[in-house]
Amino acid sequence: MNMRIQAKAILFDLDGTLLDTIADLAEAANLMLAEMGRPALSQARVHCFVGRGIEDLVRRCLAESANPSEEEVRTAREAFRRHYAHVNGQTTRPYPGIPELLAELAARQIKMAVVTNKSAVFTHPLLQQFNIAHYFSAVVCGDTLPTKKPDPAMLWHACGLLETKPAEALMVGDSINDSLAARAAGIPVLLVDYGYSEGMPVERIDCDARLKEAGGVLDYLAR
Repeated sequence: MNMRIQAKAILFDLDGTLLDTIADLAEAANLMLAEMGRPALSQARVHCFVGRGIEDLVRRCLAESANPSEEEVRTAREAFRRHYAHVNGQTTRPYPGIPELLAELAARQIKMAVVTNKSAVFTHPLLQQFNIAHYFSAVVCGDTLPTKKPDPAMLWHACGLLETKPAEALMVGDSINDSLAARAAGIPVLLVDYGYSEGMPVERIDCDARLKEAGGVLDYLAR
């Protein structure tokens, strides 16, 4: 391996990158669908809808059975949030190697941030639950700014909070949203191949490298 990235800061996606949240998301989605009188979806199907935030997830779940009205979307969105608040974190787990990776990056004095399309009310409890919140000097959520990934604004905002130039940062994610946001922001991007990626094979997504495991990030960092 020849590529080495001079990164003073690393921006991490959350769902599908740091934490495996799909079982809880699918549970909340199916509780919402039942409340709306819609058929349940498999976890594998919901897996394809994760990445662009609650609004997109709800719309895509509803559209599996019939195109929803805006009123139905609003009702379903509130139902999803209510159910997810109850199940959030119940079966979620950090991916293998994540705690060790974060500890090593902290030891190297590399600044870290979470940049996720997940709402803050669901993000912060998960970071606390798994005792990783203290590693992150900034947390930029789906409702922090008016826009979400793939808009690069979230990444620029995180860099600003970390007092780091985009050219000195690295994005680690699992989907095309992370790739597009990083490319637009002028930030190198590594993608894990164990995440969600909205059903798109990671090998089809533009990135600087793909990782089979989280610890592989260290292989691309200059000492």
